[in-house]
Amino acid sequence: MFVLGIETSCDETSASVVSEHFRVQSQVVLSQMEHSDFGGVVPEIASRLHSRNIHSVVNKAIQDANLSLLDIDGIAVTYGPGLIGSLVVGLMYAKGLAQSMNIPYIGINHLEGHIFSIFLTYPELKPPILFLLASGGHTEIILMKDFGEYEVLGHTVDDAAGECFDKVAKMLGLPYPGGPYIDKLAKHGDENFVEFPVPQHGNFNFSFSGLKTAVLYYLNKHPKGFVEEHKNDIIASFQKALVEALCDRMRKAIAYTNVKKVAIVGGVSNNSYLREQCSRTLKQTELYFPERIYTTDNAAMIGAAGLLRLKRGERSPLSLAVKPSLYIEEANK
Repeated sequence: MFVLGIETSCDETSASVVSEHFRVQSQVVLSQMEHSDFGGVVPEIASRLHSRNIHSVVNKAIQDANLSLLDIDGIAVTYGPGLIGSLVVGLMYAKGLAQSMNIPYIGINHLEGHIFSIFLTYPELKPPILFLLASGGHTEIILMKDFGEYEVLGHTVDDAAGECFDKVAKMLGLPYPGGPYIDKLAKHGDENFVEFPVPQHGNFNFSFSGLKTAVLYYLNKHPKGFVEEHKNDIIASFQKALVEALCDRMRKAIAYTNVKKVAIVGGVSNNSYLREQCSRTLKQTELYFPERIYTTDNAAMIGAAGLLRLKRGERSPLSLAVKPSLYIEEANK
């Protein structure tokens, strides 16, 4: 079975072909660099660029898989959460293509897509699995009891981890997206230079607004010359506090669930310091990370989730609408 995955939830136009056992036959991701001048994603620009590029991206994904459209057995497309205009482009394109080819299509929850990114690297992995999903828009601890059965144990009550990375990077004059720059510069800094507060909010929930504010107050308190001289130290100290919060919540969730298979997914899972700290502190677990190419938004993870659901006989009606605010529990079977 060949499934065409389509992902347009934010500012990446992506298409992929996924086959049995979560094998990625092709993967095309077109990032929209136009947003870097604005320090963040501009929704109207994002949707226009998706409209301009989606047809060529889908065609390239099919060609790279050495297939034709006639070989595609089904289509999986993100219908939420995300930017409404961006989601509409992908969903409408998928509907039209599926109808014209008389093949089934399935709307996929973007969060479930991130969860399924782990199976692209570890196709034999089986639930139950405890997930930390950390991205620009979401930070959640999710227990996957079975394929298509999820329980949220903790979530962010304000900013997501990736959002916090980007906002602090902007405060320090770093380009957008800021996460990769923080990861790189922190390697050259002293993580104990500033003792920023480790965000805490209940047993398994996250709160990063206080950490973001603490960094802002620290920068405002010190002269620009001092900040510039110790930029790497400040970045490393900030990163340490944020990652410590993530690891602390995961340790508690592991103890609570007694689940030993743990996966860290989402764009923030690409952070090298997070990978090192989780590997060091989340002991007595089987720890899994997706390949880095599958950590950020991509269509292969959408295709993987769609493959499972389409094989189960699940289908979405043509009346399916985008849902900019969509929870992982809504993906429960």
